[in-house]
Amino acid sequence: MRHSRTMIWAGTLIVAATAAIAAPGLHRSASSASRQAQSTCTPSLLFTFDDTHRGRHVRDVPIWRSPDGSSFFFEAGMTIDADGAPNAYSPANTGLDDLANAGEPGNWEGLATGPGDEPIVQGPNDPFPGFYVSCTSLTDRDKPDDDPTKYVDASAVPYVVLPREIVKESGVHLGDFAVVFNLRNGKSSYAIFADVGTLGEGSIALAQRLRIDSDARAGGTNGGILYLVFPGSGNRRPRQVAEIESETEKLFEQWGGNKQINACAVNSAANE
Repeated sequence: MRHSRTMIWAGTLIVAATAAIAAPGLHRSASSASRQAQSTCTPSLLFTFDDTHRGRHVRDVPIWRSPDGSSFFFEAGMTIDADGAPNAYSPANTGLDDLANAGEPGNWEGLATGPGDEPIVQGPNDPFPGFYVSCTSLTDRDKPDDDPTKYVDASAVPYVVLPREIVKESGVHLGDFAVVFNLRNGKSSYAIFADVGTLGEGSIALAQRLRIDSDARAGGTNGGILYLVFPGSGNRRPRQVAEIESETEKLFEQWGGNKQINACAVNSAANE
């Protein structure tokens, strides 16, 4: 979970970016794409998210619901989340991410804690002895809190982070699936919802798949990322990467795939 900064939604004109997320071999002008979209997808506004940074209003971000009600989507940037990686944080602040982004004494949100709310340090048989055990909101409930594998590893698993307000309004649960598109380069990735935090945030592994700078301390991008989320699609448990890919691919294609997301994106941009 990021605490030091929130990427600002860039409001990229999705009509101009439809070619980037269109299926291979599909070529059409923005105007013809817009005309086709009018008849295939009319999204509704789920709610408007008040994006803030350090308590100050940044801008309003529309959260759109697809016509069949099975998904919602929004456009934002992406900050990089290292939570859950066994080398995410260390007492000497030499981990993948700045220790300040894990919280603070008495309010550790990125670290697993023991008695007295003290961060748990990995032992000699753990992946990174001496580093803290970093946690995510999605956990393997069958494992103890001091086991680094209880949590979703940001360096290995493509996952998205969603704010509590979106969780409340949309009905999405931890463990549900998502598809994330980089509108600037055409890359996309399947993902799982594994952490609660700020708007526009993804794991190191997700950023790598989208060809975004995946440095948790200084990477990310300030716009051009489209997040499509399917509430109720998971089982509220962590999944292996291969399972995330197979389950989400099937879900996305049944939903309508690239053609549908292009149509929904075009019409949401036209309705702003």
